Amino acid sequence: MAPSKVYFTNMRTTLEENLLQKLERLCREAGMERIDFHNKYAAIKIHFGEPGNLAFLRPNYAKVVADLVKKLGGRPFLTDCNTLYVGRRKNALDHLDAAYENGYSPFSTGCHVIIADGLKGTDEALVPIDGEYVREAKIGQAVMDADVVISLTHFKCHEATGIGGALKNIGMGCGSRAGKMEMHSSGKPYVEEERCISCGSCRKNCAHGAISFVEKKARIDHSRCVGCGRCIGVCPADAVQPASDEANEILDCKIAEYSLAVLQGRPHFHISLVIDVSPFCDCHAENDAAIIPDVGMFASFDPVALDMACTDMANRQPALPGSHLDGREDGDHFCAAHPTTDWKGTLLHAEKIGLGSTEYELVEI
Repeated sequence: MAPSKVYFTNMRTTLEENLLQKLERLCREAGMERIDFHNKYAAIKIHFGEPGNLAFLRPNYAKVVADLVKKLGGRPFLTDCNTLYVGRRKNALDHLDAAYENGYSPFSTGCHVIIADGLKGTDEALVPIDGEYVREAKIGQAVMDADVVISLTHFKCHEATGIGGALKNIGMGCGSRAGKMEMHSSGKPYVEEERCISCGSCRKNCAHGAISFVEKKARIDHSRCVGCGRCIGVCPADAVQPASDEANEILDCKIAEYSLAVLQGRPHFHISLVIDVSPFCDCHAENDAAIIPDVGMFASFDPVALDMACTDMANRQPALPGSHLDGREDGDHFCAAHPTTDWKGTLLHAEKIGLGSTEYELVEI
């Protein structure tokens, strides 16, 4: 596969051009204008940030992308799917509250915010891909209803995948609750009995008769359970938990295959900002100090090349004193931050299945 072009600009500004204007110029020069947006729905996949975390991308950046889509005749919306874990983004109502709290509203971004997998994370499209690990990806319905997909990613470390780049934003981020469970788990959900309040919501919402109550505590029959994750979404006490027991190397491959399910067969474009590079995901309700200086903004039609370029450029930066990397430096910031992960896994599998190339040409503007 021929090297893909990745466009890059640093975070320097002039009196004539601020960072928001520079981001629009980056998108235009990277070729976003070549996409036919006329009367098309454009999903801008973004992470709204868990409240309490301040490393997430400012909504000002999202407004630049949304405004450009509108200038090109499209109908943009910002989107993400509900989370599998306990937090402020587990259902669409709380998720929207969190997004608004962090500044992502129609008034600040110029477009609507849609939680792609619905109220409880069960509004999904089943997308056949016949992958090595995934046969049928479970993707948030609103993402699959879009005509164009744009990823706008805060590039950072990640405790399970090494890097949190475009592929992580797309693959894991667009999975419904059942999809996220499929990526994270080789098993089925289980009940933390001390949390169970015997309300019966899980049993009521189980379509397969897998849940019963023994001594007023829910039990899940794994021989009946299909791993859809509905019980996790409806439990008001967070007693039902996913079995996060998948090996990281398989998790990486599943994320690549889910990314393929999202992107195949329609136009897509990808933007990553390597700024405020925190050692953990924006899903945390806190963010640690940045591990490296801000690098810049990147854009490409190839999400694999984009992630590779962002990682390479980040690894060329010095580790910041007093950060999570202080005393752990080994030449690869992401392996140093999370030694049990291999950030190359998702990229190499994505390249193998034809999603892009790890070879790239960096074009600086």
